[in-house]
Amino acid sequence: MLSPIKKALACAVLSLSFQAQAYEIDPLGEGLYRFVDDRHRSVFLITDQGALVTDPMNHDAATWLNDEIKKRFDTPVKYVIYSHNHGDHIYGAEVFDTPGTTFIAHRLAAQDIAMTHAKTVQPDLVFDDEMKVQLGDSSVLLKYHGPNDGRGSISMLFEKQRTLFVVDWIVIGRMPWQKLWSYDIQGMINSTRAVLEYDFDTFVGGHADVGSKKDVQRYLTYLESLYVQVTEGVLAGKSLEQIKQDTDLSAYSDFANYEDWVELNIEGVHERLMEESGMGWRSDLVK
Repeated sequence: MLSPIKKALACAVLSLSFQAQAYEIDPLGEGLYRFVDDRHRSVFLITDQGALVTDPMNHDAATWLNDEIKKRFDTPVKYVIYSHNHGDHIYGAEVFDTPGTTFIAHRLAAQDIAMTHAKTVQPDLVFDDEMKVQLGDSSVLLKYHGPNDGRGSISMLFEKQRTLFVVDWIVIGRMPWQKLWSYDIQGMINSTRAVLEYDFDTFVGGHADVGSKKDVQRYLTYLESLYVQVTEGVLAGKSLEQIKQDTDLSAYSDFANYEDWVELNIEGVHERLMEESGMGWRSDLVK
């Protein structure tokens, strides 16, 4: 029988084992990899001129990834690119903060990082609309499509790899987050329509599954159906509870968290219509 001390040590070892297993690196082809930390994902690129890392996520995850890049590829990190301003994706950047590393973000994300005193590395380079980063024989097109989630949230198109990386405002195989906190639903629809104009085969999100362009299109139809049905309910003078009962999104019931989050998604759109769109005080609507 194990003593209390041995039991504690065994539990600690098991806990460390689980922590180690939480990190994964998945090859996507042509030097591009997906990095998985539990529910969060980012991508990184390896070239003969160095590495390009996207969202570091947190200190522990970034430390593990930095060590793996050194061990597996023996190449310096030249660029770190932030997807947007949210700390659960861009913390841990200090791990990569060397004189030879350039940090990049959209201007609005950089502004928010500075104004909120976020505990991460302030970007060296900022852009307003579009920027292309070249490293070795690969290029990454960074594009701001307008508001969608948080501040300064961008798409990253890895052109040679025909892979699109977007964080939070497109999620494959899963529902949008609960009550759509920090989301701009109209902006999500606009931005998703915009990236579907790109030429890509593989989609990687900051959460959930890897998918295809077809999967992104299906996600867009979910957003559009959600938005249209809730808007029509408000225009008809229905209460939120009635809108929940009448809205039919069952075609997407295969999405993870559907049962738990579908009504929360409806509530989130309703709140934004009432507040951001001002439908709660429009004189033409039925009271």
